Amino acid sequence: MSFLVIVVSLIVVWIASLCKILHSGSSYSKNTFLSEVSDGAPNRRNVLLVIAHPDDESMFFSPTINYLISRGHNVYLMCLSIGNADGMGNTRKDELYQACLVLKVQPQQVKILDHPDLQDGFGLVWDRGLLSKTIKEEVSTHHIDTVITFDNYGVSGHCNHCDVHYGIRKLLEDASERRIEAWELVSSSILRKYIGPVDIWLSMLLATKSDSRVAHCLLNEQPLKSFSAMAAHSSQWVWFRKLFVSFSSYTYVNTLRRID
Repeated sequence: MSFLVIVVSLIVVWIASLCKILHSGSSYSKNTFLSEVSDGAPNRRNVLLVIAHPDDESMFFSPTINYLISRGHNVYLMCLSIGNADGMGNTRKDELYQACLVLKVQPQQVKILDHPDLQDGFGLVWDRGLLSKTIKEEVSTHHIDTVITFDNYGVSGHCNHCDVHYGIRKLLEDASERRIEAWELVSSSILRKYIGPVDIWLSMLLATKSDSRVAHCLLNEQPLKSFSAMAAHSSQWVWFRKLFVSFSSYTYVNTLRRID
């Protein structure tokens, strides 16, 4: 009987969490993320999302992408490899374009690299200087003023995710000619990572205790779009990734922290 009560309670909390996501504003913070107003009109940013592999955008960053697109920001996506660890790089490259269409990121604003020194794989260290130079070229080309990427753990601990973070840190150190605002996706504990939408309560609580200039909590108002985007990566849409997207808190909420 007690086990049944626990199960029912969990289901109720899960449903309540989903309802909260679907019926609340997508940004939970003292000041809405990137919401500056200039001369009475919203200040639209040129935002560059930098990821390591095709499907990172759908598995981890979809709440952020949905938020930015819904607020009219100009979103660019830079993927630093084609994800060729299993020899499926060309397929995964095409799938990324399809996923971006689902997320409303235009194909001409998506750049996917296949650099010989930036190949997908555990244990393959990406040079921070090369990353900084490569990302800086994209920043200059599109007049980017805001960059978003992984934190130093990279959600899953994948070395390529971590290298992207440190490449952007080097970019910030080198970019003395202009001010670039950079934000990182905060990695959570394994417990929080797999409690799905239930994690929104703790994320929102932590957001209320943080200075909105350095941290924001973004709820995903369109979680089904995240599923559709990940499903566009058909070569990767196997049973365990379906479970991951269903139970991962990153499908439902992103916490972004300012990179100093």
